Amino acid sequence: MKVAGTSAPPETAPAASRPGLRELKKQRTRDLLLRSALELFTERGYEETTVDDIAEAADVSQRTFFRYFASKEEAAFFVSRLAESRFVEAVHARPPGEAPLDALRLALAESWDTIGEAVEQVVPLELHMRFYRVIESTPALLAAHLRRATELEEEIARVVAGREGLDIDRDPRPRVVVAVFGAVMRVTERIWSARDDAGLAALRDLTATYLDQVTPALTGDWRGPET
Repeated sequence: MKVAGTSAPPETAPAASRPGLRELKKQRTRDLLLRSALELFTERGYEETTVDDIAEAADVSQRTFFRYFASKEEAAFFVSRLAESRFVEAVHARPPGEAPLDALRLALAESWDTIGEAVEQVVPLELHMRFYRVIESTPALLAAHLRRATELEEEIARVVAGREGLDIDRDPRPRVVVAVFGAVMRVTERIWSARDDAGLAALRDLTATYLDQVTPALTGDWRGPET
């Protein structure tokens, strides 16, 4: 309440809404470890980089590294998991009534920018994109990436089933449509990573092109003239 003749104190955000100095320091240390890890993975190779190398590059101890990450693999995919979570949130937010494949595609189209912003808050986007190329050429990383992709598909399929009011254990369609979508993304990643232009814009354009071809590829006549 403002009393006449006095000025009200400036409004401030609740302390709980702003991270304290201790939390900011922990976040900076985590981000430094992530950046050091991705830089070493892209420059030296994943298998050739040890946890000690990452800790040394970040000027912290090995013990500090394990306070933030359970393993080298967890550090390698931390930023990717962050990006994936943005996509899942976008699928949840799609309006009801959209066909499942349309909802997935539109969620992806709308989340590109937020994904990029989320990555940039942790590591440079260009570094994240370069690391994706390392995944394709590193068997251990590729195996982990595919394992996580399977887990992500199941998570999204359950979201789709919930949107459609279906029992996912009785109706295979949510898993089928997400598997098709995931297969397109997998092909896109593989072809994109082999190209010279490995930026986010190139990945976005290639993804849109391949998703455009899903229905014709599944239902069209492949023996017709190439377009």
